[in-house]
Amino acid sequence: MTAAASPPEVLRAPLVVEFPFTRSLGPVQSAFLTGLRERVVLGVRTADGKVMVPPVEYDPTTAEEIRELVEVGATGTVTTWAWNGAPRPNQPLGTPFAWVLVRLDGADTAILHALDAPGPEAVHTGMRVRIRWAGERTGAIRDIACFEPHDSPEAAKATPHDGQFADAVTGIVAAARLDYTYSPGRAQTAYINALAEQRTVGERCPSCHKVYVPPRGACPTCGVATTDQVEVGPAGTVTTYCIVNIKARNAMNDAIEVPYVYAHIALDGADLALHGRIGGIPYDQVRMGLRVEPVWTEGGRHPDHYRPTGEPDADYDAYKELI
Repeated sequence: MTAAASPPEVLRAPLVVEFPFTRSLGPVQSAFLTGLRERVVLGVRTADGKVMVPPVEYDPTTAEEIRELVEVGATGTVTTWAWNGAPRPNQPLGTPFAWVLVRLDGADTAILHALDAPGPEAVHTGMRVRIRWAGERTGAIRDIACFEPHDSPEAAKATPHDGQFADAVTGIVAAARLDYTYSPGRAQTAYINALAEQRTVGERCPSCHKVYVPPRGACPTCGVATTDQVEVGPAGTVTTYCIVNIKARNAMNDAIEVPYVYAHIALDGADLALHGRIGGIPYDQVRMGLRVEPVWTEGGRHPDHYRPTGEPDADYDAYKELI
């Protein structure tokens, strides 16, 4: 009697999804962020007299443009709060703190930020706080390092401000980022392990018999599990493509020059097109129906790119259902 083989280890790896978004600022947001750099908090006054901080550019009730800037105080009142006992990376404070909504003196709306407090027992709705300014300020919301408790009566009122500062901030980069651990699961673990052996493996649905590459572990059409592995390719057909003229930031392969072509490729025997870069041919000669094959680099765990095989182009009817 032989022992059953143990299932392959499911892969896991850290994954970062990052998108630094660059945007220009209108006159209201420019004045607000530049003001923070100068330790001045600005809001806007709406047609009905309400002072909004942070400022908005259009009245939320009438949708009319708002341009009347006013200065409010650096002290305020906590309107509501929640304790954060385990701060995440890149949050305002590295030690436990409270998320608070603070209505600054002279404002009618509240601003969300962090409150530096020794514990949740030290925080309550209605407590008085003040801004702790960052030591180095660049014209961003983090010029407010956090709020801190401050025993003071409400005093400041909104006063008119022209919004004029030297060297105004006119644009910002908002760095959206998500860090997490990704596990591809059983089906894609087998797919990735096969790629390391320069093979492409999909899975066939036992009901409709479609072969999915990369495999998903279940058929999206029939809703049944797929366990029957099928090796496909290595050659395939370009079903559609795009010409890339802007190189992605932090691209892994610095040798790739723009423009280049990224394509959907239907590997022989597969019923789903995967994507890959096309090389070995001028970008303006890539076409639908082009027959291609993978090019592997030494030690690579996936094809570096696909190149023409030299075969005649595939007939449109042979791949039209995979576009």
